[in-house]
Amino acid sequence: MPSIRPFSRPTIRELSNFLLSPLTQHANIRCISQLSRRAPRPSSHPSIRRLSSTRQLLSSPKPQTRDRGPPSTEDTQTDFGALNVLGNTPIPSTSIDACLWDGFHLDSGVKITGGMGVLLIAGEAFSWRPWEAEGGVGVNGKGKRLINEKGQWDVADEAWGVLELVWPKPDLLILGLGKDMRPISPKVRQYINSLGIRVDIQDTRNAAAQYNLLATERGIGNVAAALIPIGWREDAGVV
Repeated sequence: MPSIRPFSRPTIRELSNFLLSPLTQHANIRCISQLSRRAPRPSSHPSIRRLSSTRQLLSSPKPQTRDRGPPSTEDTQTDFGALNVLGNTPIPSTSIDACLWDGFHLDSGVKITGGMGVLLIAGEAFSWRPWEAEGGVGVNGKGKRLINEKGQWDVADEAWGVLELVWPKPDLLILGLGKDMRPISPKVRQYINSLGIRVDIQDTRNAAAQYNLLATERGIGNVAAALIPIGWREDAGVV
């Protein structure tokens, strides 16, 4: 009685060679069973093979010199130092041309002096004295004050009369608090936000520069400014 050979699985290499090799290469047609007979019998504890595909990262060689050749003489080169994306946009007439010690000069030629602030809304300029508003911290014989006992910038709601009446209201109010910047009281912030307006706090010089940029870029209907002169002093006003 003939012995029965145990079936063993062919290796992947033998199977791929069998499927990819042309038939004319061998006279006899092979079959998978022949590969099974020649395949070695696996051991009881086969070794685990791990495949790794580590690819070497190729980096460009370091330059031997920093010389980039002679400068170009073309007339069509772009001078990025003189590039101005807002060059063709007209400047609003309410842009701040100069911040004075006791007031402001606007781009339209209007001069607001005499220790007064300015309120810029919807392309209009208004003189502004928030320290004289009834109910503020600078009334009732306490002198001209804008800082409350907690060190916060605080004014009465009546100081924003024009801001409450204008329609449509701006999206952003840039608040310039004089020479220095300090926090505003929660009451002031809550009142401005109740009108649907966001508030940004700066010192007066930076607030004026920010207003000029945003009013030119976004339009005078979307940005407003309320500025105190840089010479403002507590209990003395502008001296």
